[in-house]
Amino acid sequence: MRRNSLIAAASLAFLLACGSYAAAQISDDVVKIGVLTDMTGPASTPTGQGSVTAAQMAVDDFGGKVLGKPVSVIVGDHQLKPDVGTAIARRWYDTEQVDLIVHVPVSAVGLAVQSVANEKHRLMITHATGSADFHGKFCSPYTLQWVFDTRALAVGTAQEVVKRGGDTWFFITDDYAFGHSLERDATAVITRLGGRVLGSVKPAFATPDLSSFVLQAQASKAKIIGIAGGPPNNTTAIKTAGEFGIFKGGQQLAGLLVLITDVHALGLPVAQGLLLTTSFYWDMDEKTREWSKRYFAKMNRMPTMWQAGVYSSVMNYLQAVRDAGTDEPLKVTAKMREKPIEDFFSRNGKLRKDGLMVHDLMLVQVKSPEESKYPWDYFKILTHISGEDAFGPPDAACALSAGG
Repeated sequence: MRRNSLIAAASLAFLLACGSYAAAQISDDVVKIGVLTDMTGPASTPTGQGSVTAAQMAVDDFGGKVLGKPVSVIVGDHQLKPDVGTAIARRWYDTEQVDLIVHVPVSAVGLAVQSVANEKHRLMITHATGSADFHGKFCSPYTLQWVFDTRALAVGTAQEVVKRGGDTWFFITDDYAFGHSLERDATAVITRLGGRVLGSVKPAFATPDLSSFVLQAQASKAKIIGIAGGPPNNTTAIKTAGEFGIFKGGQQLAGLLVLITDVHALGLPVAQGLLLTTSFYWDMDEKTREWSKRYFAKMNRMPTMWQAGVYSSVMNYLQAVRDAGTDEPLKVTAKMREKPIEDFFSRNGKLRKDGLMVHDLMLVQVKSPEESKYPWDYFKILTHISGEDAFGPPDAACALSAGG
């Protein structure tokens, strides 16, 4: 009798398992994730192969399958060109049955790929693109923004620096939309908190010699020189400021977009004292260290916030596919919004209806060579910034954002 009961129980378990897989709906019997990034160009160190590795780590840690179906990762190099990125996205969605495109550095490429995702009703998660238009005027139910936007970095840095007495600013601002938005958002916070912006200079993208611009910032006597731009101007400005003794002269640099790989390339003697806001630091606590050391073993460098964010989003996506019982895009994103996003990357995170993943950030200061005790020991965490303060409320331009 006992043997018959055990056989019956085992049979029931088998039938239930078969029924759950039969009810699961996985298109084409595979979940395919495409990492669309810059593999060889100027953005390849903070994105590139490191982002591919992070995505594959998430798939491997999940077990390589979801709902009994395999999960695969493919790679595309968009070469920082919107037309190339668009062509790859169309091919992936139309003929290669890609379910999710991740990463897509550079906002111009990201916005172009977003339009394809919206047209094809397939998912895209962006990590290395800061334009608030993704969750603002171009928001889409098929696009998520996981790591940062320009407002969060600019507001987070400006707010916390002004609170610490940095109440006069001068900006070195990249002369294109990204730089202008960083300066605009930071200026609004500085003036609201009683600070003053004494002026700004606007070098063109990839200006090889920023000496005259840094000298103007130094001559302003502003307590804080804000670097409102990305590579390569941001690192060029920091390097030039170090040569001119800005930090030793009592002024501080605040980088509105600086990554740990930028600091590594500059070296602590040059970057020391720099203030910046980041979504992730590998040495924050045991959870960040555990994952980052596994990543380091594969890449021989520590991850940027973008690369850590790729892992986080892929893992949360796969969990949502499992919980939803399908890879149907809108059912998956609905599941992703049901639970807090709480992992080694995201603290106090939540996915809003407008597609923005709001989470805590950190204001950090780059250590001096004497303060650094081991490789990649680069940041002092000055304070944590709540996601609500950094990212702000949903943009009224997004029809999806009603209700937050």
